[in-house]
Amino acid sequence: MKLAAALPSPRPLDVVVLGENSMDLVATVGQYPRPDVKVELSDLTERPGGEGAAAAVGLSRLGWRTKYIGRFGDDSWGRRGRRALANEGVDVENCVTVPGVTSRIAIVLVDSSSGSRTVLWRRARDLALEGDDIEDDMLRQARVLLVGSDDVQAMTAAARRARGQDVRTVGDLERIHPGTDALLRQLDVVIMAASFPEAFTGIPQPGAALRAVAEQSGAALTCVTLGAEGCLALVAGEEIRVPAFAVDAVDTTGAGDLFRAGFIARWLQEPAGPEVGDLLRYAAAVAALNCRGRGAWASAPRASEVDQLLRSWRG
Repeated sequence: MKLAAALPSPRPLDVVVLGENSMDLVATVGQYPRPDVKVELSDLTERPGGEGAAAAVGLSRLGWRTKYIGRFGDDSWGRRGRRALANEGVDVENCVTVPGVTSRIAIVLVDSSSGSRTVLWRRARDLALEGDDIEDDMLRQARVLLVGSDDVQAMTAAARRARGQDVRTVGDLERIHPGTDALLRQLDVVIMAASFPEAFTGIPQPGAALRAVAEQSGAALTCVTLGAEGCLALVAGEEIRVPAFAVDAVDTTGAGDLFRAGFIARWLQEPAGPEVGDLLRYAAAVAALNCRGRGAWASAPRASEVDQLLRSWRG
């Protein structure tokens, strides 16, 4: 089955990404600690991250022209984060630095025995995207717009305006806010974190919850990522399940963000609409390869690495 949505012809940009950036303090322990204990860290590093920023880097490393639009704090973390994106080839010309505001910060606790992680974060309200941050000219230059689940009013308005300029819209949905239902209706593709469908619909069965989200959104493809269990998608009423690729996971931070980057990258390879199974496998391969190292995008793969993994899978 093919994805029943074609991309517009080439434009100055392939993708515009809206979303959060962060400076992540990645703390690694041998095993996740119990309450009221002291545990020695095996590693402690400071790395740039954030959902939108990680997806933008993933797309750039896969060879696509990518613009990131977000707000940075007016501090060394913000300067480092913006510079890190630029060094990866991501266009950050239209990002905003907010005077006197501290950057978003996250403490990422990684269990080295499994690669699983827990994220503690803080973001100042002034770092929320506003409609004025996103000009129509930025949108019309792109073929795809990727939006996050936060700053929902700005994301919804941008997605609506992008659709009006024949830009395809993809949503990275993890958290629920007032207005999330309106955002869903502006998306051509919905990709959700594992907890989102039940939290949004109140339906505990994944397949039924996914179907309810699809009916409400009207998206061409609705997908939920399930970590080590792969992903489950719904296209034209048909469920498609794709398993995850087995890798020695060091840190799962950013895997979902890179899944979305891989999805869009594969779609751009075949603008008329790739086979959905191929599209999801490519996305899963990108996500798996990103788990090889610590940090949200430190191990984001190049296209040649993804192709190599897919060739080995085909045998």
